[in-house]
Amino acid sequence: MVTNDQRRRQLAREKYERQQKRRAEARRKARRRAAVIGAAAAVVIATLVGLVVGGVFDKEEKSRESGPPKMAIDKTAKYTLALKANAGDIKGDIKVEMDAAKTPETVNSFKSLADKRFFDKTTCHRLTTDGIFVLQCGDPEGTGQGGPGYTIADENLESLGKPDESGKVVYPAGTVAMANTGQPHSGGSQFFLVYKDTSLPPSYTPFGKIDAAGLKTLEEIAKVGTADGAPDGAPKNAVTIEKGTVTKN
Repeated sequence: MVTNDQRRRQLAREKYERQQKRRAEARRKARRRAAVIGAAAAVVIATLVGLVVGGVFDKEEKSRESGPPKMAIDKTAKYTLALKANAGDIKGDIKVEMDAAKTPETVNSFKSLADKRFFDKTTCHRLTTDGIFVLQCGDPEGTGQGGPGYTIADENLESLGKPDESGKVVYPAGTVAMANTGQPHSGGSQFFLVYKDTSLPPSYTPFGKIDAAGLKTLEEIAKVGTADGAPDGAPKNAVTIEKGTVTKN
């Protein structure tokens, strides 16, 4: 038979066990909340670091604060854009004659960027080998998404002539033209070098002509093809612009 004293002790023990269980459960919940908060904070921090490293904040800041550089060239002169290209066994200077009278905004932008060594150690991220025959360069990120933080106006499009029935014109081999987003006046720093006559819409500012030696270097790079053999992709031999300069002729 259980005495009253034994019963009181049993009830007290059960109450104590219930309290301990509740406390343990409360501690577990607190630890779970802390873990969730900590994980969420880690994700936010990692994301912010990734965005800063990726230049997203920097590009947004440039877009707000920067515009095309002030006109600082002689609009009546001609300038030479010199690109020191390195594609493994293929090396050479690609010189581009630019006419400031026809494309003053473009030439002025290239001169400003080159003077800041913007193009040095950048890669030419895209090579096309079927239908369109160009090497695309000028992206500081090497992804096709980068730029200087501003855009410049389209120029000299009338020189391309009247489009054919498909709405295209021929960009002759040796032409250098601005890449863009597909919208008017959206060029930045990316440009493409045409190594074989290419039909495109007349939407890309033609601003330069490659010299004979440079065109030969470009053709050699194109012959190697893309990294995966596709008609559009990164060059098989990584193409680096070791140095890009602009000088007045």
